[in-house]
Amino acid sequence: MALNIKDDNFEAILAEGKPVVLDFWATWCGPCKQIAPYIEELAEEYKDQVNIGKCDVDDNADLPAQYGVRNIPTVLFIKNGEVVDKQVGATTKAALQAKVEALLK
Repeated sequence: MALNIKDDNFEAILAEGKPVVLDFWATWCGPCKQIAPYIEELAEEYKDQVNIGKCDVDDNADLPAQYGVRNIPTVLFIKNGEVVDKQVGATTKAALQAKVEALLK
């Protein structure tokens, strides 16, 4: 299950030292709903290696602003505290999985 990432818990998740996949989404966003099952599946598949979570932009203003998120879904791939890749808009599970795999190298 994907982590519920919020403005007030993200620093603690980053501090764990694992790579992070952060999906910015909203309940009213169609493309967000399209990739949601992929995010959940990847969270389960990579739970021991990567922290994968979702941040609802309607409930959290600081994180989207901090990372300059203007469109959703936006999925950030973070390694050592730095954004190393980004996916804006809906995509395939295979494309997301390839980016997760790249985080582990």
